[in-house]
Amino acid sequence: MEFVSVVNCMDGRVQEPVINWMKKKYNAEYVDMITEPGPIKILSDNSDKCLVDSIKSRLVVSVEKHGSKVIAVVGHHDCAGNPSDKQTQINQIKNSINLIKTWFNDVEIIGLWVNEKWQVEKVF
Repeated sequence: MEFVSVVNCMDGRVQEPVINWMKKKYNAEYVDMITEPGPIKILSDNSDKCLVDSIKSRLVVSVEKHGSKVIAVVGHHDCAGNPSDKQTQINQIKNSINLIKTWFNDVEIIGLWVNEKWQVEKVF
């Protein structure tokens, strides 16, 4: 697989662990990163149309132009943009996945959690 996509926090601590995990897991050469502070809250709430549409339009480029067949939605420990506990963020990841599923067919959508040791865990 050449490209995969990730909706991730802008926090620099989570970039490399997620990129490395996705490259290894999916044998991907490139990882398209769509970043916002606390994107799972943005998508789960689905109330800021401008931000939700922005994330969607960037995913469209990744899926339709780069041919990405996998989208990861990521939450993480110690998120400044979404200072919620792990279980709340896990629920937000699930809600975000459900929203993104309405945008794309034939794309695998997974949920990832980056823990306090900056290790990636697949949660969905």
